[in-house]
Amino acid sequence: MIRTFFAVGLLGAAFVVGAAGLAPAQWGGSAAAQTAEPATKSVAEMSLGDPDAPVTIIEYASFTCPHCANFHDTVFKELKKNYIDTGKVHFIHREVFFDRYGLWASMVARCGGEDRYFGIADMVYDTQKAWTAGGDPATIVGNLRRIGLTAGLSDEQLDVCLGDADTAQSLVAWYQENAEADNVTSTPSFFVNGEAYSNMSYADFSKVIDEDLAK
Repeated sequence: MIRTFFAVGLLGAAFVVGAAGLAPAQWGGSAAAQTAEPATKSVAEMSLGDPDAPVTIIEYASFTCPHCANFHDTVFKELKKNYIDTGKVHFIHREVFFDRYGLWASMVARCGGEDRYFGIADMVYDTQKAWTAGGDPATIVGNLRRIGLTAGLSDEQLDVCLGDADTAQSLVAWYQENAEADNVTSTPSFFVNGEAYSNMSYADFSKVIDEDLAK
């Protein structure tokens, strides 16, 4: 079954992970309302392909969603080869946060910047069962750090990225704003040139894209 999202306010406390361990960063309710001032850090859209491509696909996905991992292991690889790399599709990946672990994974993936994001994201999806196993926060942090180190990030970089409470809050506020604006209720969810779709096989995706390309 496709995983349905719950408002972040129902998840209780999240944590930002720094060199000193786990430090609480409350994200109940609207993230932008947590402090006297709204989050100030801008959040970069992570995308692949030509921004001027005739078809734009936006994926809403969670790094802890098994269906999202399966999509990236199967359908996405074919989409990238046949449509993104050939200039036909501009692909945008937007994170959804079911839980603090998905937020931490996003912070690690984004730690390498836009150039490394999709490579790290692939590693996070590919090893999802392994790094989420057990559900112990300290273990999951260690697993995500190992992914970052394998991707070429340093311990110092990971300390800074995982300890950045402002970025964590901005990401949650950004996710909530996007999800509410696009009425996203499950992952993975897709928008192909603005039209909403649920999870699809590669054959169905290809049909939708080809129809848009033919217009």
